[in-house]
Amino acid sequence: MRADKPIGIYLLLWPTFWAILIAAQGEPSLHISIVFALGVVVMRSAGCVINDIADRRVDGQVKRTAQRPLVSGAVTLSQALWLFVGLVLAAFALVLTLNLNTILLSFVALLLAAVYPLMKRYTHLPQVVLGAAFSWSMPMAAMAILNEIPAWVWWLYSANLLWTVAYDTQYAMVDRDDDVRIGVKSTAILFGQYDWIIISLLQTAFIALLCYVGWILHFSLSFYLCVVFSAILLIRQQIRTRQREREACFNAFLNNHYVGLLITLGIGLHYWL
Repeated sequence: MRADKPIGIYLLLWPTFWAILIAAQGEPSLHISIVFALGVVVMRSAGCVINDIADRRVDGQVKRTAQRPLVSGAVTLSQALWLFVGLVLAAFALVLTLNLNTILLSFVALLLAAVYPLMKRYTHLPQVVLGAAFSWSMPMAAMAILNEIPAWVWWLYSANLLWTVAYDTQYAMVDRDDDVRIGVKSTAILFGQYDWIIISLLQTAFIALLCYVGWILHFSLSFYLCVVFSAILLIRQQIRTRQREREACFNAFLNNHYVGLLITLGIGLHYWL
């Protein structure tokens, strides 16, 4: 479940709260906040479990994943499957407290979470599928609060998808040598020597789309200041990963937690000041 490694929770939680704060005009109900926060934790955990199940035959050949529970024998396949079922049922119990349209959207979230681990076998773009999965909480949040999905949601969705592809490519760069050897596909392999340039372009597009969302929603200066600070963090990531060293790429990936936090703070300040 990776409960000891909360970075995945943060990277899913912050964009979820971007949409919640905007849809609720900065004043989300306690019910909505709790349901989506718990939902993020549960579904991220479920995603980790199904990913380990799908990768159980290859994780042992990758340095970073060689000691995962299914590989080491600490957990059996049957136990992992039951854990996945339990987590999905818990997530469904949470979403049942929301309106019908949000419940229907939750099935798309489950499909994306289940399909993502398989994509690295068939396409070099599994990070795009992950981006779609990590962004799906946005239309769900809007539907839960507004009972509709306004246009701004899809612009925010697109921004988050591009950002996810960028930071998960940084993550994949850590395992690139092992992935090439065992035949696992990723955008890090697809981009090759152009990885640094393409990640920079994705991050630039992410910042541009955030500014566009801020413009169409008439956000205040506080939001744009937080976007600028986020852009500075992204530039620092690029500087530090120029040599493509494993540790630098992994640390850049982790640093995206603060990017998401700053954007959340910027949206919040617009409504609270």
